[in-house]
Amino acid sequence: MAIYRHDTPQGALKYSLSAPADDYDWAGYVAAVEAEAGLPVAFRRRGRDAVVVTSLGAERGPSLLARIDPSVRLFGYGAAIEVYKDVGPAAEVCARYGVAGMSGYQAIGHTRMATESAVTTEHSHPFAVAADLALVHNGSFSNYASIRRELAAGGARFDTDNDSEVAARYIARQMSAGADLADALRGTAKVFDGFFTLLVASGQAFAVVRDSFACKPMVVAETEDYVAVASEYVALADLPGVEKAKVFEPMPEEIYTWQA
Repeated sequence: MAIYRHDTPQGALKYSLSAPADDYDWAGYVAAVEAEAGLPVAFRRRGRDAVVVTSLGAERGPSLLARIDPSVRLFGYGAAIEVYKDVGPAAEVCARYGVAGMSGYQAIGHTRMATESAVTTEHSHPFAVAADLALVHNGSFSNYASIRRELAAGGARFDTDNDSEVAARYIARQMSAGADLADALRGTAKVFDGFFTLLVASGQAFAVVRDSFACKPMVVAETEDYVAVASEYVALADLPGVEKAKVFEPMPEEIYTWQA
């Protein structure tokens, strides 16, 4: 899952990191980061994983962290986002990371049934490949291999062979070139073939799109206080005030965007 909250000093970024083992030496890792970066680092432990907070910028941070210990995986970074990924039943994973005690202004999550790649922590969702950007995907893309080759030729680096990561990196490339979230999703819907429902969050908004057949389910509940999205209504049924919500299924190929 990815959760968004404003709880860092001005100019600082949060880096969501996954350790290779439960007994990983986080103290040694943080000391190495501080020595290499020449900057103080705040450390927040959650389960096996951690979030480090530092003024180390996005242009330098990911590569520096990878050099210190390549076995520590970076699952996301940004001013607001925290990313937690794992394998196992959803209730157990949520308990492991204390999700019930988290708060924030926006969050997305996905329980994945693998069809295109391995069942590993790295392959689980969301894919958060740029600052404060995260994607979850229900479905599969038929032409992702050719798009992956195009992105790689342009300098994109991939962490997995997952088709969803290709979509995430395509959207990140579009937004880095100046597209807003809606335009980036509009381009994705035109370029990618297959059956898919996408939910993508940035630091300021989140958006959804379904393919032209809309065979992958999605339901939206809108109220004056919140917007909630799920694959099925049963996941929304216990939300406060949902009986007064505007509930609908997004139309095929239509972009729906909400500001955070």
